[in-house]
Amino acid sequence: MDNELIQFEKDDKHCVLFVQGDVDLSNSSQLRKTILSALKTSPEVAVHLSQVSYIDSSGIAALVEGLQYANSHDKRFYLKNLSPHVQSIIELARLDQVFTIET
Repeated sequence: MDNELIQFEKDDKHCVLFVQGDVDLSNSSQLRKTILSALKTSPEVAVHLSQVSYIDSSGIAALVEGLQYANSHDKRFYLKNLSPHVQSIIELARLDQVFTIET
């Protein structure tokens, strides 16, 4: 795992992913793998996005795939502290109505 893109904290019940920098086609598969791995081992996964300066459609797709996995496996998956760029993309795609978003 590339420590510059994703760091995490984990205990028995929660896993918190801290994503930073640009999330694009070059690294979105890493985000996807990390989210799915966290969901397989934790009942609750939060993705902090306050330090994400850019996210493209492949990054959004990784988040959506995490949500779909969580929903189909009775897990809790939510986004936290969206950066202004991420928030605008999420709202533009109307995914703010799909994701649970906390501040």
